[in-house]
Amino acid sequence: MNRLDDLQVFVAAAEAGSFTDVARHLHLTPAAVSAVVKRLEQALGTRLFERSTRHVRLSEAGERLLAPARQALQALAQCEGALQDANDPAGRLAGPLRMALPSDLGRHQLLGWLAEFLADDEAVSLELRVSDRLSHLLEQPVDLAVRYGEPDDSGFIALPLAPRNARVLVASPAYLARHGAPQTPAELRRHNCLRFVLGEALYSRWRLEGAAAAQTVEVRGRHQADDGAVVRQWAVQGLGIAYKSALDVADDLAAGRLVRLLPGWSEPAPLNLVVVSRQQLTPGLRRLAAFLARRCQALLAPLPECRQTPEDGG
Repeated sequence: MNRLDDLQVFVAAAEAGSFTDVARHLHLTPAAVSAVVKRLEQALGTRLFERSTRHVRLSEAGERLLAPARQALQALAQCEGALQDANDPAGRLAGPLRMALPSDLGRHQLLGWLAEFLADDEAVSLELRVSDRLSHLLEQPVDLAVRYGEPDDSGFIALPLAPRNARVLVASPAYLARHGAPQTPAELRRHNCLRFVLGEALYSRWRLEGAAAAQTVEVRGRHQADDGAVVRQWAVQGLGIAYKSALDVADDLAAGRLVRLLPGWSEPAPLNLVVVSRQQLTPGLRRLAAFLARRCQALLAPLPECRQTPEDGG
């Protein structure tokens, strides 16, 4: 392994906090990962990790190295991408494509989009993990994931798909006929709100951003689920008010199955394609990201606040 490969192992180990998890993902043995770290420590003349029997954590020197190591890997990925673009202008994909998708958007839209994109790519084998559980990517047998939210400081590479996407309030016409529509965020407290469970946390504090201020409302309701698709279906069935990604409910809004509530209030929910390793940042993957971004923008076209702008790179 060369020094840049060593840095990749270092960054992955720093994020995972475990040599074993990194070894599994990089198809190495824990002993090999430990050897790489020791070699890097010897070359730099300092200890990078504090080790225990079950976990590792960065030392003070390791904390200082982490940011420039990420920058070096990202710069190399950009250089490699430029060369790959020149060598393969068609941007073909080949081999296994292992992806993690969010439940509702995955089943409702992404499955069809991926089938369309890969229709003529017989060299690709698609492996999907469809779930709303956001476990660490290094703990999953995947190379990339479609995820909501601002990219974290993980060292992974995030390709924007819908940077202006937002979470919006919706309910069915039948529910509104029975219970009326809230006129202010505070009035959500008297409605049956369909709440989402992420991991072990119940998402019951809804943050809504308006033109001049933001409000957080503690909502209540008789229905909760750990699957976003179930929450959307409940809303369509008239069981309550949902706070959902605009991408998830765009078709239902267009068909009249759901109605937008408090249109001046929403919460940013950008969508990204997150790449685990710089080796995955190929022309084919960027072509996939561009394809998915176009589909997302077409879906969001009826919602002006969710449309991508030139400043977003679109």
